[in-house]
Amino acid sequence: MNDFHRLTATESGAEIRSGRLSSVDLVNDCLRRIAIREPVIGAWAHLDAEFARAQARAADAAQVAGKPLGPLHGVPVGIKDIIDTADLPTEHGTPAFAGRRPSHDAEVVRRLKAAGAIILGKTVTTELAFYGPGKTRNPADPLRTPGGSSSGSAAAVADAHVPLALGSQTAGSILRPASYCGVMGFKPSFGLIPLDGVIAQSAPLDTLGGYARSAADLALLTAVLSGQPCNAPPVEDRPLRLAFMKTPAWPHGDQVMRDAFERLFKSHPSVITKTTMPSAFDHTGGLQRAVQFHDIAKNYGPIVDEHGSVISAKLKDVVAEGRAVREAEYSAACAGREPLYQSLDTIFTAYDAILTPAAQGIAPEGLSATGSPMFNFIWTYLGVPAISIPLLTGDGLPLGVQLVGRRGADAHLLAIADRVMRTLTPN
Repeated sequence: MNDFHRLTATESGAEIRSGRLSSVDLVNDCLRRIAIREPVIGAWAHLDAEFARAQARAADAAQVAGKPLGPLHGVPVGIKDIIDTADLPTEHGTPAFAGRRPSHDAEVVRRLKAAGAIILGKTVTTELAFYGPGKTRNPADPLRTPGGSSSGSAAAVADAHVPLALGSQTAGSILRPASYCGVMGFKPSFGLIPLDGVIAQSAPLDTLGGYARSAADLALLTAVLSGQPCNAPPVEDRPLRLAFMKTPAWPHGDQVMRDAFERLFKSHPSVITKTTMPSAFDHTGGLQRAVQFHDIAKNYGPIVDEHGSVISAKLKDVVAEGRAVREAEYSAACAGREPLYQSLDTIFTAYDAILTPAAQGIAPEGLSATGSPMFNFIWTYLGVPAISIPLLTGDGLPLGVQLVGRRGADAHLLAIADRVMRTLTPN
């Protein structure tokens, strides 16, 4: 048995370009890994092994023929099942869309194919990318939730089914699963990656991102998806500066998580400085909730009305709450973002990134819920880039550290995340 499935995207891409590894061998090894682990993890909603192999054979043939190779040539990628694929079903994690076959690829899928990526399959999402859990279990402990809504994508990368997978976030749907599963998850700046062909939950909040096992892989994926370079100037030639910020969610974090972050801070006093979040952020949760729930009512309300018999009670309740949000309240909630973002300007000027928890704690036991996004919604609301890195553990399980940067400074944040992973050691 080979261990090609454990290579990062950057490593496997280099091996393929050198001729030491074929895309067919890589894809076959990923499929072998899935065959062994999928009955335990349940990361995949749709998997067509022959379709994946056919793409890999075509990639190898193109390389032999001397054709130009894209930046992800021959590298398999998982696609969250809210993102349209013409070759595979897109069912949005609900029986309401059972059997749905889009006629066109989403723009991000088109860009992945143009970059030479192999579309391995569709990963499990929660119901309409909201709270209703799917079948996925946490690779770190299958009796615990993997988080949501990008459950399958996080679990598939963490369990080495695939080196890259796409996720989406409207509150905490990339960062929380990354924290729970022990993998890197990146939510880029709002608007950086196109959403054409992705189910709309909330236009002011929806953001596409992804999962990988290295910051270099996330930079490569982000460059392909955005169509923009994601290379940052070197950050090794000056001291690292991180602002440890306790958001209003801090008191709701579990003791294991809070103790781990305090130890991290005390272990690196020259790097990490405690900073105070402005008091204006105390009610940010209500603002983000008003925007998200109002838009869920608008976008998902017709689905709930037509397919109520297969829709969860939780989503029905959220649609009802969203319909009660007045337009003036919604407009005010949207308008409240810019003053709050500007209040962080001095922090982003003085520090490389904000350091804060990515989740309340380790993954909760049980599969009936996916955990709370309370440590993520502020950053989604502000539209800033954020990444969860698997730096800490609690009770032997993953505990993500969230790094947050200035809007548009995605490349810089990824470079800082890479340096943090290499230089900070928890005690």
